Amino acid sequence: MERATTMTYERAGRIARITLDRPERGNAITSAMPRELEAFVERASLDPAVHVIALAGNGKGFCGGYDLDEWAEHLMDDKRVDPALAGTVLDPAVQARNHDPAGTWDPVVDFQMMRRNVRAFMALFHADKPVVCRVHGFCVAGGTDLALCSDLLVIAADAKIGYPPARVWGSPTTALWAHRVGAMRAKRLLFTGDSLSGREALDWGLATEAPEPEDLDSRFEALLERIARLPVNQLVMMKLLVNGTLAADGLHQTQVLGTVFDGITRHTPEGFAFQARAAEAGFRVAVRERDEPFGDAGASTHKG
Repeated sequence: MERATTMTYERAGRIARITLDRPERGNAITSAMPRELEAFVERASLDPAVHVIALAGNGKGFCGGYDLDEWAEHLMDDKRVDPALAGTVLDPAVQARNHDPAGTWDPVVDFQMMRRNVRAFMALFHADKPVVCRVHGFCVAGGTDLALCSDLLVIAADAKIGYPPARVWGSPTTALWAHRVGAMRAKRLLFTGDSLSGREALDWGLATEAPEPEDLDSRFEALLERIARLPVNQLVMMKLLVNGTLAADGLHQTQVLGTVFDGITRHTPEGFAFQARAAEAGFRVAVRERDEPFGDAGASTHKG
């Protein structure tokens, strides 16, 4: 097993396993995670022994979105910044300064950073091999970008998946909701910020399976093994064939719009108010206060 700072990589037979590994932070997305994901996906794509990629998360849930606390802390401790990113648009300190209400926001700097994250998440979509994502516990906010860019989702019946930042301070940059559940159901989710249970995700066609939690691992492994029986060349061609329909539907243009909108949502009057509340009371409190009127239980340390 190879370990990066945010995830692990392992090949066992015909299956390459990428596992998010920040359980103490709900596997929240840091500045390093998209780059590490992209590198591991490319490794699996180029390995002729790999037939299928398994994406999962350690801990209580799959992914809780962007780690907003981690990004904010970079302002106070520049030593934590990856030297390779220092001073670039991918440097969280640069992004934090660009979002300072006392200064002038440059939407292109914001877009450059988020576009690269989208490209990294879409490495799952464009991977030569099929990607099957295992969702347990929670998959919210930016975490849904990883899940929806995967080819198939196996979601525990009691898991939660959705995009609460649609309420304020976020737009889904990969813009895949309409492609995965249809326009009407995508509007139902994004007009409310509501989430689906695994059972509902199966009913809506988002999940391919929604087993009970105790059966999640066995069903996930059974699907991986079944896919892995096919020749690699067949799998590559079948994935290209189906993905071509999404490209023809204008997915790239929609993602550009979603990524630009994501920056704008953080600079509306409501977005500034949310940011100010987070600065005053912390992101946990700001997110909880945003979501409690909708009946969402619990507080998050992340974007979700």
